[in-house]
Amino acid sequence: MIKIYNLSKQFKNIKVLHNLNLEIQKGEFIVLLGASGCGKTTLLDILGGFLEFDAGEVCINGQVYTHQVDITQCVKVFQDYALIPWKNVLDNVSFSLLIKGFSKKEARKKALEYIKLTHLNGFEHRFIKELSGGQRQRVALARALSIQPQILLLDEPFSALDNFTKLTLQNELLEICKNSNSTFIFVTHDIEEAIFLGTKVIIMAPSKIVAQLDTRIDKSDRLSLEFLKLKKEIAKYLEIHRFNNPIEYVI
Repeated sequence: MIKIYNLSKQFKNIKVLHNLNLEIQKGEFIVLLGASGCGKTTLLDILGGFLEFDAGEVCINGQVYTHQVDITQCVKVFQDYALIPWKNVLDNVSFSLLIKGFSKKEARKKALEYIKLTHLNGFEHRFIKELSGGQRQRVALARALSIQPQILLLDEPFSALDNFTKLTLQNELLEICKNSNSTFIFVTHDIEEAIFLGTKVIIMAPSKIVAQLDTRIDKSDRLSLEFLKLKKEIAKYLEIHRFNNPIEYVI
Protein backbone atom coordinates (compact mmCIF):
# COMPACT_ATOMS: atom_id res chain seq x y z
CA MET A 1 0.00 0.00 0.00
CA ILE A 2 1.10 3.57 -0.71
CA LYS A 3 -0.06 6.48 1.44
CA ILE A 4 0.81 10.07 0.60
CA TYR A 5 0.16 12.79 3.18
CA ASN A 6 0.33 16.54 2.47
CA LEU A 7 3.08 16.06 -0.11
CA SER A 8 4.61 19.28 -1.41
CA LYS A 9 7.32 20.01 -3.96
CA GLN A 10 8.43 23.41 -5.19
CA PHE A 11 10.91 24.46 -7.88
CA LYS A 12 12.10 27.98 -7.07
CA ASN A 13 8.82 29.87 -6.49
CA ILE A 14 6.58 27.49 -8.43
CA LYS A 15 4.42 25.00 -6.50
CA VAL A 16 4.55 21.78 -8.49
CA LEU A 17 2.75 19.74 -5.81
CA HIS A 18 0.97 21.30 -2.84
CA ASN A 19 -0.46 19.38 0.15
CA LEU A 20 -1.26 16.38 -2.04
CA ASN A 21 -2.96 13.36 -0.41
CA LEU A 22 -3.48 9.95 -1.99
CA GLU A 23 -3.89 6.28 -1.03
CA ILE A 24 -3.12 3.43 -3.43
CA GLN A 25 -4.02 -0.16 -2.60
CA LYS A 26 -1.81 -3.14 -3.44
CA GLY A 27 -2.54 -4.52 -6.92
CA GLU A 28 -4.35 -1.44 -8.23
CA PHE A 29 -3.69 0.03 -11.65
CA ILE A 30 -3.63 3.77 -11.01
CA VAL A 31 -3.53 6.26 -13.87
CA LEU A 32 -2.36 9.83 -13.31
CA LEU A 33 -4.08 11.99 -15.91
CA GLY A 34 -3.75 15.69 -16.59
CA ALA A 35 -2.40 18.35 -18.89
CA SER A 36 1.32 18.87 -19.38
CA GLY A 37 2.93 20.50 -16.37
CA CYS A 38 0.34 19.57 -13.75
CA GLY A 39 2.82 17.56 -11.65
CA LYS A 40 2.20 13.97 -12.83
CA THR A 41 5.80 13.11 -13.66
CA THR A 42 7.06 14.95 -10.56
CA LEU A 43 4.82 12.76 -8.41
CA LEU A 44 6.04 9.66 -10.24
CA ASP A 45 9.67 10.67 -9.75
CA ILE A 46 9.10 11.26 -6.04
CA LEU A 47 7.54 7.81 -5.65
CA GLY A 48 10.44 6.29 -7.56
CA GLY A 49 13.02 7.94 -5.33
CA PHE A 50 14.46 10.02 -8.17
CA LEU A 51 13.43 13.33 -6.62
CA GLU A 52 13.43 14.76 -3.10
CA PHE A 53 10.27 16.42 -1.74
CA ASP A 54 9.94 19.48 0.47
CA ALA A 55 7.18 18.55 2.90
CA GLY A 56 4.77 15.78 3.80
CA GLU A 57 5.18 12.02 4.05
CA VAL A 58 5.21 9.05 1.69
CA CYS A 59 4.50 5.67 3.26
CA ILE A 60 5.21 2.56 1.16
CA ASN A 61 4.37 -0.82 2.68
CA GLY A 62 4.73 0.58 6.19
CA GLN A 63 8.02 2.41 5.58
CA VAL A 64 7.66 6.17 6.11
CA TYR A 65 9.75 8.67 4.14
CA THR A 66 9.87 12.38 4.96
CA HIS A 67 12.46 13.61 2.46
CA GLN A 68 13.16 11.06 -0.27
CA VAL A 69 11.81 7.59 -1.05
CA ASP A 70 14.26 4.67 -1.15
CA ILE A 71 14.97 4.17 -4.85
CA THR A 72 14.69 0.37 -4.49
CA GLN A 73 10.98 0.55 -3.59
CA CYS A 74 9.79 0.97 -7.19
CA VAL A 75 10.84 0.19 -10.76
CA LYS A 76 10.27 2.76 -13.51
CA VAL A 77 9.66 2.30 -17.24
CA PHE A 78 10.84 5.46 -18.99
CA GLN A 79 9.24 7.20 -21.95
CA ASP A 80 12.50 6.92 -23.91
CA TYR A 81 12.94 3.23 -22.92
CA ALA A 82 16.40 3.75 -21.27
CA LEU A 83 17.79 0.60 -22.92
CA ILE A 84 21.47 -0.24 -23.42
CA PRO A 85 22.07 0.18 -27.17
CA TRP A 86 25.19 -2.00 -27.42
CA LYS A 87 23.47 -4.98 -25.77
CA ASN A 88 20.92 -7.31 -27.39
CA VAL A 89 17.38 -7.93 -26.14
CA LEU A 90 18.31 -10.86 -23.91
CA ASP A 91 21.19 -8.98 -22.31
CA ASN A 92 19.04 -5.88 -21.73
CA VAL A 93 16.36 -7.89 -19.93
CA SER A 94 18.99 -9.88 -17.98
CA PHE A 95 20.77 -6.73 -16.85
CA SER A 96 18.43 -5.85 -13.95
CA LEU A 97 18.41 -9.46 -12.77
CA LEU A 98 22.21 -9.57 -12.64
CA ILE A 99 22.20 -6.36 -10.57
CA LYS A 100 19.70 -8.02 -8.21
CA GLY A 101 22.18 -10.83 -7.62
CA PHE A 102 20.94 -13.58 -9.95
CA SER A 103 23.60 -15.80 -11.48
CA LYS A 104 24.12 -15.41 -15.23
CA LYS A 105 22.34 -18.73 -15.85
CA GLU A 106 19.37 -17.82 -13.63
CA ALA A 107 19.15 -14.34 -15.13
CA ARG A 108 19.06 -15.65 -18.70
CA LYS A 109 16.40 -18.23 -17.83
CA LYS A 110 14.15 -15.67 -16.14
CA ALA A 111 14.78 -13.08 -18.86
CA LEU A 112 13.62 -15.57 -21.51
CA GLU A 113 10.36 -16.09 -19.59
CA TYR A 114 9.60 -12.36 -19.72
CA ILE A 115 10.75 -12.03 -23.32
CA LYS A 116 8.11 -14.64 -24.15
CA LEU A 117 5.51 -12.90 -21.96
CA THR A 118 6.03 -9.63 -23.86
CA HIS A 119 5.86 -11.33 -27.28
CA LEU A 120 9.52 -10.88 -28.19
CA ASN A 121 10.21 -14.51 -29.07
CA GLY A 122 12.74 -14.69 -31.88
CA PHE A 123 14.20 -11.26 -31.08
CA GLU A 124 16.45 -12.37 -28.21
CA HIS A 125 19.69 -11.66 -30.06
CA ARG A 126 18.61 -8.51 -31.90
CA PHE A 127 20.28 -5.26 -30.94
CA ILE A 128 18.13 -2.31 -29.84
CA LYS A 129 18.80 -0.32 -33.03
CA GLU A 130 17.25 -3.19 -35.02
CA LEU A 131 13.91 -2.93 -33.19
CA SER A 132 10.81 -0.84 -33.80
CA GLY A 133 9.50 1.57 -31.16
CA GLY A 134 6.89 -0.93 -30.01
CA GLN A 135 9.48 -3.69 -29.71
CA ARG A 136 11.77 -1.43 -27.70
CA GLN A 137 8.93 -0.66 -25.32
CA ARG A 138 8.31 -4.40 -24.92
CA VAL A 139 11.99 -4.84 -23.99
CA ALA A 140 11.68 -2.08 -21.37
CA LEU A 141 8.56 -3.73 -19.94
CA ALA A 142 10.17 -7.18 -19.90
CA ARG A 143 13.21 -5.81 -18.08
CA ALA A 144 11.07 -4.05 -15.47
CA LEU A 145 8.68 -6.96 -14.92
CA SER A 146 11.42 -9.60 -14.73
CA ILE A 147 12.46 -8.52 -11.23
CA GLN A 148 8.81 -8.75 -10.11
CA PRO A 149 8.59 -5.26 -8.58
CA GLN A 150 6.01 -4.49 -5.93
CA ILE A 151 5.37 -1.14 -7.62
CA LEU A 152 5.85 -0.42 -11.32
CA LEU A 153 5.95 3.20 -12.51
CA LEU A 154 5.23 3.92 -16.17
CA ASP A 155 5.78 7.44 -17.50
CA GLU A 156 3.82 7.81 -20.77
CA PRO A 157 5.40 4.62 -22.16
CA PHE A 158 3.22 4.50 -25.29
CA SER A 159 3.04 8.21 -26.18
CA ALA A 160 5.55 8.06 -29.05
CA LEU A 161 4.00 4.99 -30.71
CA ASP A 162 1.55 4.83 -33.62
CA ASN A 163 -2.08 4.15 -32.74
CA PHE A 164 -2.09 0.50 -33.83
CA THR A 165 1.01 -0.35 -31.78
CA LYS A 166 -0.32 1.66 -28.84
CA LEU A 167 -3.62 -0.25 -28.80
CA THR A 168 -1.79 -3.56 -29.10
CA LEU A 169 0.50 -2.78 -26.16
CA GLN A 170 -2.39 -1.51 -24.05
CA ASN A 171 -4.12 -4.87 -24.44
CA GLU A 172 -0.89 -6.77 -23.75
CA LEU A 173 -0.21 -4.69 -20.63
CA LEU A 174 -3.66 -5.51 -19.26
CA GLU A 175 -3.02 -9.23 -19.81
CA ILE A 176 0.29 -8.90 -17.96
CA CYS A 177 -1.48 -7.12 -15.08
CA LYS A 178 -3.90 -10.01 -14.64
CA ASN A 179 -0.99 -12.34 -13.90
CA SER A 180 0.95 -9.91 -11.72
CA ASN A 181 0.80 -8.94 -8.05
CA SER A 182 2.44 -5.60 -8.76
CA THR A 183 0.85 -2.20 -8.25
CA PHE A 184 0.94 -0.14 -11.47
CA ILE A 185 1.11 3.67 -11.57
CA PHE A 186 0.80 4.97 -15.12
CA VAL A 187 1.11 8.56 -16.40
CA THR A 188 -0.72 9.66 -19.55
CA HIS A 189 -2.38 12.63 -21.31
CA ASP A 190 -4.77 10.27 -23.12
CA ILE A 191 -8.28 10.03 -21.59
CA GLU A 192 -9.22 6.88 -23.49
CA GLU A 193 -5.98 5.15 -22.52
CA ALA A 194 -6.54 6.14 -18.88
CA ILE A 195 -10.03 4.61 -18.78
CA PHE A 196 -9.02 1.47 -20.64
CA LEU A 197 -6.00 0.65 -18.46
CA GLY A 198 -6.87 1.98 -15.03
CA THR A 199 -8.86 0.61 -12.14
CA LYS A 200 -8.81 4.19 -10.88
CA VAL A 201 -8.04 7.46 -12.67
CA ILE A 202 -6.50 10.29 -10.67
CA ILE A 203 -7.20 13.61 -12.39
CA MET A 204 -4.58 16.26 -11.70
CA ALA A 205 -4.59 20.01 -12.16
CA PRO A 206 -1.54 22.18 -11.45
CA SER A 207 -0.11 21.08 -8.07
CA LYS A 208 -3.13 19.08 -6.90
CA ILE A 209 -5.57 16.21 -7.36
CA VAL A 210 -9.04 17.36 -8.39
CA ALA A 211 -10.85 14.03 -8.75
CA GLN A 212 -10.49 10.26 -8.31
CA LEU A 213 -12.73 8.13 -10.50
CA ASP A 214 -13.35 4.40 -10.32
CA THR A 215 -12.92 3.07 -13.87
CA ARG A 216 -13.73 -0.60 -13.28
CA ILE A 217 -16.26 -0.85 -16.09
CA ASP A 218 -16.70 -3.16 -19.08
CA LYS A 219 -13.92 -2.02 -21.42
CA SER A 220 -14.47 -4.44 -24.28
CA ASP A 221 -16.18 -1.70 -26.30
CA ARG A 222 -14.62 1.75 -26.23
CA LEU A 223 -17.73 3.12 -27.97
CA SER A 224 -20.17 1.84 -25.35
CA LEU A 225 -22.40 4.39 -23.61
CA GLU A 226 -20.72 3.66 -20.25
CA PHE A 227 -17.21 4.18 -21.66
CA LEU A 228 -18.17 7.37 -23.53
CA LYS A 229 -20.00 8.77 -20.48
CA LEU A 230 -16.89 8.31 -18.34
CA LYS A 231 -14.74 9.83 -21.07
CA LYS A 232 -16.99 12.90 -21.19
CA GLU A 233 -16.95 13.24 -17.39
CA ILE A 234 -13.14 13.18 -17.28
CA ALA A 235 -12.87 15.67 -20.16
CA LYS A 236 -15.13 18.05 -18.23
CA TYR A 237 -12.88 17.88 -15.15
CA LEU A 238 -9.81 18.56 -17.26
CA GLU A 239 -11.43 21.51 -19.03
CA ILE A 240 -12.60 23.12 -15.77
CA HIS A 241 -9.26 22.82 -13.99
CA ARG A 242 -6.74 23.07 -16.80
CA PHE A 243 -6.12 26.80 -16.53
CA ASN A 244 -7.00 27.21 -12.88
CA ASN A 245 -4.27 29.16 -11.00
CA PRO A 246 -2.32 29.94 -14.20
CA ILE A 247 0.58 31.48 -12.26
CA GLU A 248 1.27 28.07 -10.68
CA TYR A 249 0.93 26.16 -13.94
CA VAL A 250 4.11 24.15 -14.52
CA ILE A 251 5.54 23.45 -17.96
